[in-house]
Order: sequence, then C-alpha cells, then structure tokens
Amino acid sequence: QVQLVESGGGLVQAGDSLRLSCEASGRTFSNYAMGWFRQAPGKEREFVARISRRSGIAYYVDYADSVKGRFTISRDNAKNTVYLQMNSLKPEDTAVYYCAADSAITRNVYQGRVAALYDYWGQGTQVTVSS
Repeated sequence: QVQLVESGGGLVQAGDSLRLSCEASGRTFSNYAMGWFRQAPGKEREFVARISRRSGIAYYVDYADSVKGRFTISRDNAKNTVYLQMNSLKPEDTAVYYCAADSAITRNVYQGRVAALYDYWGQGTQVTVSS
C-alpha cells in the first residue's frame, strides 16, 4: 500500500502561482511513476502531468497540452514527494488536484495519461483561480 497526501492548494488570482506537494508513505517511492490529475465540477478527471521512475540519470515527464509551458512536475525521492509547480494560473485551472502512483515499470505516453492505470490516489487538494 502507498498512502498519498496532497497539500498546497488554495484560492489565488489569475496569473498567480502555486506549488502543490504530494507526500508518499508506505512502499518505496522511487519505484513508482507519479502523476497529477484534476477534476473540475461536472467534468471528468483529466490528466495534468506525469513523471517517470528514474531511468539512468533522467526522468521522463509528460504534460497535458493545456498546462504545457506553465506547469512543472518534479520529484524528490529523498523526501518521498512529488511536486507540481503551477505558474500563470487561469480560471480554467480551477479543480481538485489529485496525485497518483503507478507501479508499472514502463508505460507508453498514452497509457501514462490514463487515470484507471494508476494504483494509488491521494484525497485531492482544491485549487481555485479567480479572474
């Protein structure tokens, strides 16, 4: 079992920044690829970003087109934490943000965006962006 706890959400104005954190406990954090998803009221949960397990000295990252260039995903395995730095926030970024852990050794880009393939989920943190 892996327990995930998100933090860092809040109410901000358009153009502001927030950094979300997701701390993991339970099993070896470095063995999991990590993803961020979000769900706005009345909408389905959607992919935001993903960071792979370490591959050599590199991590592979992927972003939804809607956040590319504004959001950055990173991880600190020593702290068992994955981050989502969100800059230039827009009202359409308003949602509950969830982190998730994927135990698969490899995924292609499309699989990495599928929420159902992730094994563990946090409880979510609300991000509200006012115009």
